[in-house]
Amino acid sequence: MRLRSVTRVVGSFALVAGLGAPAFAADYPVLRGSQIEDMPQAPTSINWNGFYFGGGAGVSDTKFKPGTGLQDLARFAFRNTTLGQQIDMGSLVNNLPEKSDSGATYFGFLGYNWAFGDAVLGFEADYTRSGHTYQIDDYIARRAVTPDGTVNDFTLSTNQGAKLEDYATARLRMGWAFGSFMPFATIGGAVGRFNTTSTVTATNYLTQTNPVTGAIYQGQANGYPLTVGATKKNVYGFGLAVGGGVDWALTENIFLRGEYQLIRFADVEGTTTTINTARAAMGVKF
Repeated sequence: MRLRSVTRVVGSFALVAGLGAPAFAADYPVLRGSQIEDMPQAPTSINWNGFYFGGGAGVSDTKFKPGTGLQDLARFAFRNTTLGQQIDMGSLVNNLPEKSDSGATYFGFLGYNWAFGDAVLGFEADYTRSGHTYQIDDYIARRAVTPDGTVNDFTLSTNQGAKLEDYATARLRMGWAFGSFMPFATIGGAVGRFNTTSTVTATNYLTQTNPVTGAIYQGQANGYPLTVGATKKNVYGFGLAVGGGVDWALTENIFLRGEYQLIRFADVEGTTTTINTARAAMGVKF
């Protein structure tokens, strides 16, 4: 009798469990098909490997620093003269101040990346249109008497300037990928195309008295006015380029870029040039 009662209780529990299980499973949210479909997908990593190209614009501040070229030209203008031996003409030419020009620049670039896990090594070349320029004029007038009694009223008119037409760089890139973002640093060389002016125009008006007759002669010394130096077009300068920035992949093949670039050109016809540029670009990757 007691065994039959136990059997009936166990059977009742089994029946309740069998009927209740489907309802319980249906109400459990994790097992619903719609919940599985709505779960966020894990972000896919970007393959930075391969060829790319693009273009953009920037804002550049170009500093032109004149050197000692005009001083050398001033000395050359009075070479082999008594006046030039008596006075250091180069010391009369002022050290010209640094000048700046700023504004928009436009550029294009192309390159190739090699990805080693998250590390990215690449090579890139770019071309930029600039048009930044400077020009400084100065005028000096002096009087000096040479040992022979000749009064020399001489002048030096100086003109120095340069225009950076355009430039190109070739740089190594070193980056580290964080998903769709890749910060990078660059270093390499640069070549720029300049139009330059570096001239000195000298005059020397003489007043001489003949020691025998007492006659007075006044006029320009032989060979004056004299202009030394030149205006040149398409003069090439070379320098160093460094920078850094970040690429942001919008898709597997399209990315945006923000970048800072610093370029320093060595002396070009008496002027050294430094370019600071903040720029933005869009690129396509294959």
